[in-house]
Amino acid sequence: MKLITVGDNCMDVYQQIGKAFPGGNPVNVAVYLRRLGHDVNYIGVVGNDNYGNIMLNALKEKGIGVSHVHQIPGETARSMVEIVEGDRVFGDYFEGVMKDFSLSEDDLSFIAQHDLLHTAYWGETDPYLKQIKEGGTQICYDFADKPEDPKVKALIPFVDYALFSFQQDDTATRSFMKRTQALGPKQVIVTLGKQGSLVFDGKEFTACGVEQVDVVDTMGAGDSFIAGYLAGIAEGKPILECMKMGTKNAAVTLGYSGAW
Repeated sequence: MKLITVGDNCMDVYQQIGKAFPGGNPVNVAVYLRRLGHDVNYIGVVGNDNYGNIMLNALKEKGIGVSHVHQIPGETARSMVEIVEGDRVFGDYFEGVMKDFSLSEDDLSFIAQHDLLHTAYWGETDPYLKQIKEGGTQICYDFADKPEDPKVKALIPFVDYALFSFQQDDTATRSFMKRTQALGPKQVIVTLGKQGSLVFDGKEFTACGVEQVDVVDTMGAGDSFIAGYLAGIAEGKPILECMKMGTKNAAVTLGYSGAW
């Protein structure tokens, strides 16, 4: 399968250690897919500042296709991050040029050449999902921890693989997954933190636990799971194997600082 990720990126700035790391859901997923041996393209926008150059160069070094990344005058998006007891805590966010992100007809034609697209809640891709879906490209969308957001019902008919973050595997979570899957997606995938993950495909639920690792930084762990799961889809694996691939990939990312 030809894979592409589209949407937001930002520099994660760790003031405690005086370092900044490239990140953002679609960017992270692209890098992790490449880590798993899959060719992948990324579409987004960066500024013409130093952070924009760092982002572009980092993606190129990782082997990500960036032919449709727009570099425009302005500042690249950035998030201020602290690590508190191994968990990331986000501070101020500066949107920068992301506020001007849009897809051109050339971008949409390029996307149509791919089998599977991944995007996310903050990716600014919502207006284009219907056209992308009608063009034959499958869509994976990470709704994060926003199950009650109005955009879920608005966008879910165009999504093949719908991702959410929940706190626990309980009756309410499973009921939500059933209702949401009935609106169109092939699969509803839920990450549950330390409880692992859960998938509903319209017929049955599949659960998968986590791997026990020493956590250095949780940044990018969820995106790593997504990439592992999508790699499994691209390789034609059954659901449980996709979940295991996601879990294993997330465990790797938990062991170092920064998303990648």
